[in-house]
Amino acid sequence: MQAIVNVTPQWGIGKDNDLIVRIRTDMRRFRMLTTGNTIIVGRRTLESFPNGEPLPNRTNIVLTRDPAFQAKNVISCSDLIALRNAIMGLDSDSVYVCGGEQTYRLLLPYCSKALVTLNDSDIKADRFFPNLNLMPNWILTEVGEKQYENQTAFRFLTYINTDPLEL
Repeated sequence: MQAIVNVTPQWGIGKDNDLIVRIRTDMRRFRMLTTGNTIIVGRRTLESFPNGEPLPNRTNIVLTRDPAFQAKNVISCSDLIALRNAIMGLDSDSVYVCGGEQTYRLLLPYCSKALVTLNDSDIKADRFFPNLNLMPNWILTEVGEKQYENQTAFRFLTYINTDPLEL
């Protein structure tokens, strides 16, 4: 699995159940990488999508503590065993963990890679991604060129987990 996330310098990812900042270039990259693949999101992240509907042209898996949760065109998993069964047989590089905070924290140890968009926003977040720079088994392997969009600077970073857990 791979995590894909857009973070502030303080590793903030959201505020009031929405993204901190929307960068079209980042969203195009997200769409390009995840289309035709499988995404894993939490229930609140699903609800934050346009019209609360799953993203098109992807297999949408919702990880929720509510075993009765159902939504149209999603696979609902209420624990890691159900999630493992749902992604069994898939190429791990085709499975993307897409948030929110609790889902990232739960699944990050199982991810082999994290694709991070680091933006320069100073908006105060209320949801955070773990700071990979402070985690000994996560190594920064790629730093993209600084880009600008609507007065927001950002760059794409790639981190590798040297010791991912088996799901």
